Order: sequence, then C-alpha cells, then structure tokens
Amino acid sequence: MTREYNVGVLGATGAVGQEMVKILSERGFPVKTLRPLASPRSAGQRVEFEGSEVKVEPVGPKAFDGLDICLFSAGGDASGEWAEIAVKAGAVVVDNSSRWRMDPRVPLVIPEVNPGALKKHKGLIANPNCSTIQMLVALKPIYDAVGVRRIVVATYQSVSGTGQKGVEELASQTRRLFNAQDVTHKVYPHRIAFNCLPHIDVFLDNDYTKEEMKMVNETVKIFDDPNIKVSATCVRVPVFSCHSEAIWIETGRPIGAEAARELLSRAPGILVVDNPKENAYPLGSVATGRDEVFVGRIRADLSHENGLTMWVVADNLRKGAATNAVEIAELLIRDPELVKTDWS
Repeated sequence: MTREYNVGVLGATGAVGQEMVKILSERGFPVKTLRPLASPRSAGQRVEFEGSEVKVEPVGPKAFDGLDICLFSAGGDASGEWAEIAVKAGAVVVDNSSRWRMDPRVPLVIPEVNPGALKKHKGLIANPNCSTIQMLVALKPIYDAVGVRRIVVATYQSVSGTGQKGVEELASQTRRLFNAQDVTHKVYPHRIAFNCLPHIDVFLDNDYTKEEMKMVNETVKIFDDPNIKVSATCVRVPVFSCHSEAIWIETGRPIGAEAARELLSRAPGILVVDNPKENAYPLGSVATGRDEVFVGRIRADLSHENGLTMWVVADNLRKGAATNAVEIAELLIRDPELVKTDWS
C-alpha cells in the first residue's frame, strides 16, 4: 500500500504556489491531506485540489504541525521567518526563494542534475533560481560527457517571473499604448511593454545584478565545481510566460554539434527541437504549460574550437519553480528515510 503524506504549500495563493498545488494533483503525488498556507491577508481564500476546494489557512507557529513535506513559495522574508520553524515541527521544507540557496547546510537541488545532494539534507532543501534550473538541465549531459569550463549566458525572462504584478503591468501598458494613452510604471524601473530591460533584481557593487550573480554562484554549488566560470546578462522582456536563454559554453574536450544533439535528445527532462531548415526551434509559446526544458539551435561556436552554443526555453513557473519543487518531493518519498528532519 502506497504511503500518503501530509503536504503543506506556503504561498498557496501566489502564482507559483497555485502551480505547486496543481502539479501535485497532475503528477499524482500521494497526498493524504493538503494544507494550503498564506499570510493572514490571503487566508480564507480557497484553492482547488483534486476536484475540491480547500480553504487557505493563515501561517503561524502551529501551522506546520503534522506536516511531512511543505513546499514554500512565499518569498525570502517568509522563508527566513518560517522555514526553520516548519523543519523543527517535523516537516521537510522545499523552499523556492533565494533565502537558503547558498547556505552550506542546505542542498540546492535540480533532480536531473544533482539528486544525490538530497542525502545531505537536514530538513531544508532549496529550489534554484528559475534561469539556473533550465540552463543546468540543458548543460548537465554535456558537463558529464566532456566537461564544461566556461558558460556565457544571456537570458530573456518573462514578466511572470516577477509574479502577477509583472503580468498585470505588461498587460496594462500594452492596452494603453494600443489606445495612444500615456503609460506609467511601478513594478519595473522603465516601461516593459515593447521594451527590453537589462536589469533583473538590484545592481551589486561589481555592476552585475543579483539575478546574474545567482546564476553564477548557484551553478558552482550545484555542479560542485569551484573552477567553472560563468558570466550572465539577465534581461526582462515583454513576454508573459517562459524564460529563454542564449548559451555559449567552452567544453573541456571537443564535442561536435551532432554529438551534443544526440546526447541531449536522450537526457531526462529535455526535449530537443532543432531543425533550422523547417524553422523548428524552442519557443515560449510552445513551452508554456510544459515541464520539459526545450533545447535547440545547437551549433559550433565559431569563435572557439571547444565552443558550443544553444537556445534553451522553459516554463519558469513550472520547471523553473513549481515542478522542480514537486520533483524534489518525489525523490524524497522514494526513500522514506529522507522524509525526516535533523536541523540543529
């Protein structure tokens, strides 16, 4: 008989939290009881789960009692406030914020890339940044086969990465521009409609943004490779869903485009779409609502003998966040010994 688990979702009314609830149902996760949680401001709303409406409860010191697993997507401040409390109450926490990602006590996990890191968890597991997830899913097979010394990446990130407020600002500005009306901006530092902003999160002292440095530092931690070099430019684009990335890599040993294409086509979690003659390549309009990482435009980098370049697209709310978290939970329950906490 399959064991069932009491599962919580903190941030259940947000965009990613709603996806978490939906994906738990879609993937048939063995949920005994679902406990959606949110701030007192959002408590009392209802979320749909397996044909029923479940009332959202307010987060508080006793909210995690009796839970086996809790998926967090309520932002870094909430994770900082509640994650340790949840773990000490006995729940294994999979956190989608950046709060714990670089904490040496906390494994940073992509199931297709470093599932073994879960064995080191003490009750708290971090979900990587959305852009890091899709990039490393695409690069892992090549990294294992011939090594990767250097990554240069430019991202094209949809407004849903900012949450519902980003989606609403793009929609509002687009409507107003089509009606020859003035637009205002609150969410982004400039107009996002019909514009591209090379600015995601705050600028740091080295003139890279926090988002860009997340990709650098998370790659080193996930690959457990202090020698890998990463440079990122992260751009917010006027697209509602899916993040796209142009990636250039320097490999440790030469690998041709055809060999890389074959390697990627056999890898878990990847869908290769790469036929330029038929105008076939990854598109956000196709990847929306899907869990695969789409890879195409695989070709030699003409500027380097050990270079490859590719185009990678994924749904940032699903594989870039909610699906990755649920997949981590699925790995946990394959070994019941992993569904325990030891936080100190």
